[in-house]
Amino acid sequence: MANFNKVLLMGRLTRDPELRYTPSNAPVADFGLAVSEVFKNKAGETVEQTCFADIVVWGRQAETTNEFLKKGSPVFIEGKLQFEQWETQQGEKRNKLKIRADRVQFLSSNKSEASEDTKNNQNNSVDSLDKDSSDDDLIVPF
Repeated sequence: MANFNKVLLMGRLTRDPELRYTPSNAPVADFGLAVSEVFKNKAGETVEQTCFADIVVWGRQAETTNEFLKKGSPVFIEGKLQFEQWETQQGEKRNKLKIRADRVQFLSSNKSEASEDTKNNQNNSVDSLDKDSSDDDLIVPF
């Protein structure tokens, strides 16, 4: 029987990412993710359930996650389940199930924010054309 370990989650960060470096200088970031589900129960009442997960991300994505994301940022995570076991100083055995993110996709928190970014980029492009070239230098492709 084949095994398959794949996790897809979309939610919001519960805390700012914590970036650190391993002794071999590999970047690693940890953060929490809240994933909510809204449904109607048998009584017809709307219920919201939230699942909390710990995420770990390595490499360049760890650095960009730390740079651009903060508590409340919406993200899409693609990764794998990772089981960790350790023993406390008191000798108690502990374990935790985490998600090792292979891909962290930043999502816009609202449409107006995304459209403002697009407008700003378009305005900057037009402004740079106006400043850098004269009307004689422009070639219209149609």
